[in-house]
Amino acid sequence: MNQSNNSFETRTQLRLGDKTYQYFDLRALRNDPDCRDFNLDLLPYSLKILLENLLRCEDGASVMREHILAVTACAGGQTPEQEIAFRPARVLMQDFTGVPGVVDLAAMRETLASRGGNPALVNPLSPVDLVIDHSVMVDRYASEDAYEANVEIEMQRNRERYQFLRWGQQAFRNFRVVPPGTGICHQVNLEYLARGIWSEDAGNGNLLAYPDTLVGTDSHTTMINGLGVLGWGVGGIEAEAAMLGQPISMLIPEVVGFRLTGALAEGVTATDLVLRVVEMLREYGVVGKFVEFFGPGLNHLPLADRATIANMAPEYGATCGFFTFDQETINYLRLTGRDADTIGLVETYARAQGLWRDDSKEPCYSAVLNLDLADVVPSLAGPRRPQDRIALGALGKSLDEMIALRGRTTAAKAVVKNADYTLEDGAVVIAAITSCTNTSNPSVMMGAGLLAKKAVELGLQRKPWVKPSLAPGSKVVTDYLAKAGLQPYLDQLGFNLVGYGCTTCIGNSGPLDAAIETAIEDADLTVSSVLSGNRNFEGRIHPLVRANWLASPPLVVAFALAGTTRIDITSDPVGTNANGDDIYLRDIWPSNREIAEAVAQVDEKMFQREYANVFEGTESWRTLPVPEGNTYTWDASSTYIRNPPFFDSGVAPDAPIKSARILAL
Repeated sequence: MNQSNNSFETRTQLRLGDKTYQYFDLRALRNDPDCRDFNLDLLPYSLKILLENLLRCEDGASVMREHILAVTACAGGQTPEQEIAFRPARVLMQDFTGVPGVVDLAAMRETLASRGGNPALVNPLSPVDLVIDHSVMVDRYASEDAYEANVEIEMQRNRERYQFLRWGQQAFRNFRVVPPGTGICHQVNLEYLARGIWSEDAGNGNLLAYPDTLVGTDSHTTMINGLGVLGWGVGGIEAEAAMLGQPISMLIPEVVGFRLTGALAEGVTATDLVLRVVEMLREYGVVGKFVEFFGPGLNHLPLADRATIANMAPEYGATCGFFTFDQETINYLRLTGRDADTIGLVETYARAQGLWRDDSKEPCYSAVLNLDLADVVPSLAGPRRPQDRIALGALGKSLDEMIALRGRTTAAKAVVKNADYTLEDGAVVIAAITSCTNTSNPSVMMGAGLLAKKAVELGLQRKPWVKPSLAPGSKVVTDYLAKAGLQPYLDQLGFNLVGYGCTTCIGNSGPLDAAIETAIEDADLTVSSVLSGNRNFEGRIHPLVRANWLASPPLVVAFALAGTTRIDITSDPVGTNANGDDIYLRDIWPSNREIAEAVAQVDEKMFQREYANVFEGTESWRTLPVPEGNTYTWDASSTYIRNPPFFDSGVAPDAPIKSARILAL
């Protein structure tokens, strides 16, 4: 922890029970002669967190008085073009983009050991959590053993990489690994890792309290802003610098306010809401900016809905979409099993620092957008971009227009070998309940389960050409679907658990049935996927699937039943039962009351149980053979995990520099 110069004399104490915390009081800034006119209430909440970060890290070099004063100027409606140094409290990584950083740490240890030093001294200076979630693929599906089979395949495919990360888990301090088959990094972060307010030993028996902040090596790190934790995705070099205690350089961002009023109508989901938000903010333009959500509509927006909106900040182009602390934050921390001390510190600190939501005091934003939640309608987004929202009833027309652009006046058809059906343009070949964007939200997950229950009870079945999958972002989802008695109905429609990871959302959808792939290629069909993810670029979900539609989990199940996107699902039958009766979406769509009753079964014991041993992993993970010791045993034949040559310059570190010329001064 850097010692602050505290030139504004804001360091003071905060009492909570029998503990005393030191903190940097933002309200005390007005006591400084240079801040007489500073009004903390007018500063956006997200900038208050940046301001505290600068006060706490003021060192006279990377952070100086003028940097702090530049942020205070934002309370007066200005956004100075000032570069500042932001020091996040921690770093979040996933197994693809995080591995290079761990390799570099291992290389540093190797070099230090070769020069006679103690390699155990090389460790991250900021806490790092790496969650393995990007590797599982949907190889097996629609079967009871799909999860176990996919995890085993994953372990075999990624054995070398997992052995390396397993070694890192036991070799480094300040570095934790959440093993494969556990969850998605952003959902694990939301449900367990994040604290809201961080505290640490400041020396001399003192505790220092400050906002929990982070950067991550995944763009959807922004999801945590729904919990009042400021964070966003960065490149690997920036994340590695933060891991080693270095600040991240950034311009003071403009903050766009997004006022929410009203409440969502019956049958409208958080997914519908976020797709509308993405559409609005893409149209306005918020690249490089913070977006801050405020207004009375938040009183009707559960934290899981806020996290859904915060998650898709990359899709609407912002650095982050921030929700500050309020009673709903406290409710969520309690629901997810955070301890009483953590919860108490969050509320006490947030109120003391002006970080507690107060709708009577509107901050000074660079611009304000408005949305009445009652105006949001059931929607999807696609076929190629998340900002291209369409109303649910317009999907069939949109697909027909897409087919027409390919020069076809009628839909093409193809015979599927050894099957009793034909495949047509618009056919849904992938239906995936996937992604932290939606699987972190009990209301839409319970909604999917309830819809499946009603469909099964009315005699509907999934169309045979649809590849279904269920890949939640944490094991808690499995617990509450089981407790509500809904998983068996999802299983009957083929939505068996396939893994806890990103799967289809990042393109790990696995192969389609070979006969279906052949039919698509032979007839050059325009087929669809429907997924509860956050991105849908052509070729991302599957190379043969041209049209990809983002939708809520209940709609994913509904389109698996319909088997096509060339319908108006709001008025056309979803399917027919064994008696030939037409069944409509309105017959199987759960009411808000039914969903609320199911969600009420989610309790803190589920979170406490599933996260009690979150770093242990499966037997396959625990028994991976890994080298012991403080340095890694590199495999010279490896084409993936290699000792980087950064330190092999052949020049001794203390060698004199000769014949060098100054290039710039």
